[in-house]
Amino acid sequence: MKKHNTKLLLALCAPMIAFTAIAVAPNQKRSNDASLSRNLNTFSAIVKNIELNYVDTINNDQSFNAAIKAFLSNTDPYTEYYSQEEQEKLQKLTTGEYAGIGSYIMERNGKSYISEPIEGSPAARAGLKPGDHIIRVDSIDTSSMPSDQVTKYLKGVPSTFVTVTVDRPYVGDSILTFKILRGKIKEPTVPYYTIIGNTGYIRISSFVDTTPDEVNTILEEFKNNPNVKSLIIDLRSNGGGIVDAGIDLVSNFLPKGTEIVKLIGRESNNNRTYKTRRTPIMPNIPLAILIDGGTASTSEIIAGSLQDLDRAVLIGSRSYGKGLVQTPLPLPYNAMMKVTTAKYYLPSGRLIQAIDYSHKNPDGSVARVPDSLTNVFHTANGREVRDGGGLRPDTTINWGEFNRLVYNIVMDHWAFDYANKFAATHDSIAPADKFVITDEIFADFKKSINPKKFKYDKVCEDLVDKLRKTAELEGYMNDETKEKLDTLAKLLTHNLDHDLNTHRQDIEEYLGAEIVGRYYYEKGKTAYQLRNDEAIKTAINIFSDSKKYNSIIKPSSTTTKQSKR
Repeated sequence: MKKHNTKLLLALCAPMIAFTAIAVAPNQKRSNDASLSRNLNTFSAIVKNIELNYVDTINNDQSFNAAIKAFLSNTDPYTEYYSQEEQEKLQKLTTGEYAGIGSYIMERNGKSYISEPIEGSPAARAGLKPGDHIIRVDSIDTSSMPSDQVTKYLKGVPSTFVTVTVDRPYVGDSILTFKILRGKIKEPTVPYYTIIGNTGYIRISSFVDTTPDEVNTILEEFKNNPNVKSLIIDLRSNGGGIVDAGIDLVSNFLPKGTEIVKLIGRESNNNRTYKTRRTPIMPNIPLAILIDGGTASTSEIIAGSLQDLDRAVLIGSRSYGKGLVQTPLPLPYNAMMKVTTAKYYLPSGRLIQAIDYSHKNPDGSVARVPDSLTNVFHTANGREVRDGGGLRPDTTINWGEFNRLVYNIVMDHWAFDYANKFAATHDSIAPADKFVITDEIFADFKKSINPKKFKYDKVCEDLVDKLRKTAELEGYMNDETKEKLDTLAKLLTHNLDHDLNTHRQDIEEYLGAEIVGRYYYEKGKTAYQLRNDEAIKTAINIFSDSKKYNSIIKPSSTTTKQSKR
């Protein structure tokens, strides 16, 4: 395994259009060096004076961490400092590994709960379940402890035991204690893959050291299956990871030696060109990449390079737009930092970075590059693509507006809690891809919601109230107006039962996934959600018509000529 300081990371969450590294003029460099030396000396003197003369004792670690954070605030969100205690966070970015019990922890009202044990993890094997309130870890009372603190106690050296006591809802004997053997936890970066008709499907959640091996094994399986005629790679909500892992994925679909991406930094030692490294596994299979606003960094390199080289159809919505590359660098006393060292440019020459962090507003905020200031580039076949603002898909999917009612069902944990209740009273359910929310289940779910505690935006009622106040303020309120407004208010008063029925289809998407997850973990959730996935349907529809597929990646000669003008 490579050391951290040799890896290039692109981790989530000003367009340059030429491959030119701008050299710093000698006079400017001397001026910068003098300024740096002066400020370091001043800062050192301030620290010494505070240490010797300040009336009270200060917390040095806390003060220095605040100073480091303030200094890094002038860079970008991806340049970060990791103390010795935070090393595991950086390691998880590059390897996907950590030591602990293997469960996601959620915080509600200052208390910590099991959100979802990872399938096959020590937590899952021991019997921890979603909704378990963690009230004690070993001898420590954690009943009113936030999740970050509880997580620290749960993590530890592999092959050591930790005793976890929980309060489990919806069961008779609710206080349960588990003795769990900690292990090295490896979160899978390919949580799900399957074959849908004649199309192979792979969902990739992030890119770490082991992702290429996971993906390559699946591709070999698909290659040896004569039924697989096309391939979908799902990079939605994939925030990126290691560049090398992304290059390895692209290498499966393009000839060896194909240029994929260029990294250009301020200093030439940060410049690098990546090319495919080996004979591809599937050089000719029709390919679709699914993207959305959560697709970023390494995921955008993959999707963008395959679009620029006309090797795949991009389906979904515009990606995040992160064209920056980070490198982990060592610091004294076993600390580390992750520094943005370069910008990356796709084969067409475009930089898709959406935010120019070098030009911040006076209040420190930054804005996305407006579409009007983006520039046109061309793919290998002459199609127009643009820089700035992320990747634009070849076929756009309208995901629709996220309904506020559904939002509150999800965010206020009504679906989560009902799934826990359901699992406590049902030993098994149908397979994930066959399970349905019946009328009986949906009616029971509605009963589980307390109308007095359910919060959601009552837009119509608020508008009527504002109309009343405006009518009174402007002198239009009289008996007739009041009567009509009262009638309107009755017509527009929210009825929770009515609203739940109206939005049942959207609610079922989340409620069903929560219930399925109690029995089949993350794989089950994905299988359930894919059944009505519009992007999947669109991809399969495009694959079913070779002319349609080719018309996207191989435009007519007339279109090509026009796009090159």
